[in-house]
Amino acid sequence: MTKRHVTLPESAEAGLRGFIDEVDERLAGEEDTCAVVEDVLVDLYGDREAYEAWQNGEPVSNAERVRLQGYDPCNSTLESEYYAEKDEEKFRESKHLQWLWRQFDATPMADNVEFALRFRRMLAKHLFEECGDGCRFFKGITFTYGHNISIGDNTVVHDDVHLDDRGRLTIGDRVSISDGVHVYSHDHDVVDQTRVENYHTIVEDDARLTYDSMIRAGVKVGENAIVGAKSVVPKDVPAHHIAVGQPAKSVKVKPGWEDAADPLEDANVSRKEDRRIEYELDDDFDVFDEFQRDLQPPK
Repeated sequence: MTKRHVTLPESAEAGLRGFIDEVDERLAGEEDTCAVVEDVLVDLYGDREAYEAWQNGEPVSNAERVRLQGYDPCNSTLESEYYAEKDEEKFRESKHLQWLWRQFDATPMADNVEFALRFRRMLAKHLFEECGDGCRFFKGITFTYGHNISIGDNTVVHDDVHLDDRGRLTIGDRVSISDGVHVYSHDHDVVDQTRVENYHTIVEDDARLTYDSMIRAGVKVGENAIVGAKSVVPKDVPAHHIAVGQPAKSVKVKPGWEDAADPLEDANVSRKEDRRIEYELDDDFDVFDEFQRDLQPPK
């Protein structure tokens, strides 16, 4: 065991606990989520006096008005808002919670590890489809929506990780995801990049995704497997295997797990098509093509 148990001074602990419990109760209650997020952010940023003055009709500069309006997630847009196939009803709720997550990470309090881990863990239980007990979410984690993510118990997600849930993302118990990892659940067509295919990406119990690795859409990383640093994983990694490289391949079985693992010659298989998530757009959907490319090859 390489970790110590850390506690805050009792005075700080009381304030922390009171704040997190209050936000948790408000998010679980009948209040409009957008209004709760706005109210919390105004206080977190210490802007209550200026905000109240603006609400009471006092004049403010254009820059100050933009800042004060920005606490309201309804005045923001996220990249995922433009995705055609998203579930509009789920997104309306998850957008507000994702805005709170992101803006909290921009405050000085986000560097207070004990406080921030507990705040994000509380928020994850409202934002994700499922979030188990004892999870630890560090700073700079991003996701597409949040509502297509399921995470088990005691999983750790470190700094600057991207969890893409444009499709669906399932992460098991006791998973370790190191700094800079990207886990994807969607792909773009190689000819027409506006054509998107969504998949279910799975990381099973006790797997380790190490520094700066990338898990491609539709991949399953098996139980107790390891993905090496900076690896790009386009195919399934069997349970108890170690996969490394670009593209990553299973190179060995974890010592002591040989009898429980599939042999190496049966590894490096892609089963992503089994995990494709189909979707349909309305016939009258107004398609926006930001590239306007000629997709026909020269004759």
